[in-house]
Amino acid sequence: MGMVRELCGSHTTMPIDDMETIEDLARHLQWIADASQSDAFIDCPLADERTALVVAQAHPTTAASLYKTSVIGQFAHFHNEPAVMFCLLSGKPMLGSRGTSQEGIAMQQNVVPIRSKRGSVIGALILESDISKHVEQERNVERLLESNEQLGETLLSLAMSEGGMQSLMQEGIVLFDDRLKVTYTNAQALKLLQEIGCTGSIAGRPIDEMFDGQLSSIAKQEHTGVFRSEFQTKHVALELKAVSLQRDHGMVGGFILIRDLTELKEKEKQLLVKSAVIKEIHHRVKNNLQTVAGLLRLQMRRTKHEEIRHVYLDSINRINSIAVIHEMLAFEGMETIPFHDVAARIVKTIISSSAKPDQRIITNVVGDELILTAEQAMTLGLVLNELVQNCVNHAFVERSTGEIEVSLQRLGDDGRVRVSDTGLGMRDDGAASAARSGHIGLQISETLVSENLGGTFELSSGQFGTQVDITFPLGRMNGEQNDCYY
Repeated sequence: MGMVRELCGSHTTMPIDDMETIEDLARHLQWIADASQSDAFIDCPLADERTALVVAQAHPTTAASLYKTSVIGQFAHFHNEPAVMFCLLSGKPMLGSRGTSQEGIAMQQNVVPIRSKRGSVIGALILESDISKHVEQERNVERLLESNEQLGETLLSLAMSEGGMQSLMQEGIVLFDDRLKVTYTNAQALKLLQEIGCTGSIAGRPIDEMFDGQLSSIAKQEHTGVFRSEFQTKHVALELKAVSLQRDHGMVGGFILIRDLTELKEKEKQLLVKSAVIKEIHHRVKNNLQTVAGLLRLQMRRTKHEEIRHVYLDSINRINSIAVIHEMLAFEGMETIPFHDVAARIVKTIISSSAKPDQRIITNVVGDELILTAEQAMTLGLVLNELVQNCVNHAFVERSTGEIEVSLQRLGDDGRVRVSDTGLGMRDDGAASAARSGHIGLQISETLVSENLGGTFELSSGQFGTQVDITFPLGRMNGEQNDCYY
């Protein structure tokens, strides 16, 4: 605190008891800074009424400080901190005033007077906080408003020549004045207006008479933002964007951008037709596959050989698995397929057609939704059919109950499908590959996963059942490998 008395004694005519008052407040200055999260100062007046002396300073420990170095002993001038000088001269507090720190940073000041025991002003307590970011935001807003006004004036007053940049634009440009009459149209706008039947001179024509009155809300000043609309005739489709420019709460004009959508609309119609045709093709393929499955089912019922019946049934289930994919493509009309529903339908179909009447096999399809391409879904559907069919035919051959679970999981860019059962397990070595296991369904599955999905096929089996894990990249497109096994 000796620094406070030394500075006051060297630069002011302050009596000893006033210095003690300043010293007593300076002892609590750090608490004040921490509580207010601001830089705290005590300034004392000098003989020059436009200058004050910084006699005490405290940086907040609860917030960032405005200052990198101490400013004790430096002078505060009127042009940088007018609020401090006003407070010292008038004895009145100044709250929310703006100024510039000794280090050139924009700040907000709260200043209150420090009075002696006799009531005279002997100093000022100052709390300062950084508002440089706020000031910069205000400047950016001012620049934006100024640029917007200049742009509006330029658009309204620019005399555009036909050889200028506007002739290269694809959009038609129509400018109108405060009387809502056309003052300018570029070549593209003239061409589009003529195509919709606007003949004769366009200049001076009211905008509410154009486009069958669709711009009436602009004309009536009912719409002050960006007005968007589409205008269609038998042969032409246009997109309209109209903007009214305001100044002092009044319209000073505006502009209309006209874009030709005729070709785009025609392509949209063609896509809708193609989509409908593709959906119909999938629907007919699904119907044809179901017809083939029905014929095979009739043949199966006529045979008395159990082995042949199994061959028929395997073929029917494979056909039905493919039919499920085509049915979803026909119904959704999408190029990708959510596989969770496909898996549930395939499992349900196999259990209902292959399980014995006295068996109770519980099935669960759980996990994430895998979005697959049609080729991926077709391949994975066939693989799932083979695996579930194997579970029904072999895992529960000596049991009346059992459980089959199909788990779908997304692992980053890969997908994993796990088929597990609670059956007897494989009679041969559980670690053997599918190709050496003697099961044709597993051989087909391993081949499809490797060649069509570019994935891996892992099989494990034991006394508590069998588990197959299929991992494959979700992003793989089989455009170069469409030779599926059906």
